[in-house]
Amino acid sequence: MVSVVVFRKVIFCLWVVLLSQSVAAQAEVDPWEGFNRSMFAFNETLDKYLLLPLTKGYRAVTPDVVEKGVHNFFGNLGDFNSLFNNLFQLKLAGAAQDGARLAANTVLGLGGILDVATPLGLPKQDEDFGQALGYWGVKSGPYLVLPFFGPSTLRDGIGRIPDAYINSVIYFDDEGLRYFLLGLRTIDQRSQIMEAERLISGDRYTFIRDAYLQRREFLVNDGKVERIYEDDGF
Repeated sequence: MVSVVVFRKVIFCLWVVLLSQSVAAQAEVDPWEGFNRSMFAFNETLDKYLLLPLTKGYRAVTPDVVEKGVHNFFGNLGDFNSLFNNLFQLKLAGAAQDGARLAANTVLGLGGILDVATPLGLPKQDEDFGQALGYWGVKSGPYLVLPFFGPSTLRDGIGRIPDAYINSVIYFDDEGLRYFLLGLRTIDQRSQIMEAERLISGDRYTFIRDAYLQRREFLVNDGKVERIYEDDGF
């Protein structure tokens, strides 16, 4: 009987230690959780009553082939951003691949509507300035939920600024066309994650946070993940 009581006490102490370590790790990753959850709730409300209905309507009336063309078009514009950030990281092979994709899809793919580069052995890369900063050793900093933009970190949030200036859409002279394209790109991005949302379980905020941090770790390290974020909700 005594041994059973001692065993239970040892298990309880181990559980307390592991729980305290988990709480400390979470506080280090997400010290602004109160603010982040408020911004998350704001974004969720905006998505529920505006963006998601627009996206569902877009998918309902737009043929799949047109949706694919729209996605390819914005992906082609994004390849220029990737090229710049590969150059910033001195990844010359990656930059050359982005350049080749741009040339192939712009010329042969009707301005990027068709993705002819991937079948030619030029897969898409998604380098951004946040990744570039991480490559040069800038730490991610605390997790941060941005209004309208969603999951980020302090480093990635700052990285959005130069990325915005590389975005060729903002340089269209026609203001109406410019805002139309920015809105269409937002709807296209929302459409791309609709299927993935079915995988979310547990606390939605925690799941999205941990998934985002793991993916950013994966991208910054070119597929070599050194740290795993764990939580009961993921």
